[in-house]
Amino acid sequence: MGGAVFVTSLIFCALSYSRWTAAVGGGWPAVALDALLVTLFAAHHSLFARESVKRWLVRTIPARLERSVYVWMASLLFIATCALWRPVGRELFHTTGWTAWAHAVVQLTGVLLIARAVRDLDPLELAGIRQASGDLSSGEHGRSVIPGQRLTTRGPYGLVRHPLYLGWILIVFGAAHMTGDRLAFATLTTAYLFLAIPWEEESLVRSLGEEYVRYRRTVRWRVIPFIY
Repeated sequence: MGGAVFVTSLIFCALSYSRWTAAVGGGWPAVALDALLVTLFAAHHSLFARESVKRWLVRTIPARLERSVYVWMASLLFIATCALWRPVGRELFHTTGWTAWAHAVVQLTGVLLIARAVRDLDPLELAGIRQASGDLSSGEHGRSVIPGQRLTTRGPYGLVRHPLYLGWILIVFGAAHMTGDRLAFATLTTAYLFLAIPWEEESLVRSLGEEYVRYRRTVRWRVIPFIY
């Protein structure tokens, strides 16, 4: 069920994105409401990724369902964000011919990058079908450690530390037909990713320790090579 909801949320997002082609919309007031939707989704996504919240959650539900419940909630919130999205309007550009093909290549590169990055992780864990290996436990000096958790450094993870985010950016900003809705969605979701990275890496340092510190020294770029 969790995997089905996860896949449904991705399909629903893709269909919503494909329909955001209208030139008429609510303008800046709509952007403000859409920003609130993304903020609610982001708040859950970041809050429930914290180890302290995970510990609270496993006291409430069976530990084997912790990852599944997290993914179910995130997927439903993502569906709600796209379903309740307020039209922004405006057409910024609409390329055709070889330029449109170039945009398609950019988006396809993003899809392939995400697929490659997911392959180096655990797709079943990512989709909430399988619980992460190991249970959360308390380390010395209050540091959280996760027995059995491994650091992935091969493939696209040798280029940037967050290749999933780079793939997402290529997809949402690579549209040949860029409307106000698509630009707002791309900007708001990417802004959340950039804001979440320091939190996420702080958590990874606590759970993986010196191994992740060494990885950050080796792979300098977080998302965009030679830029960030």
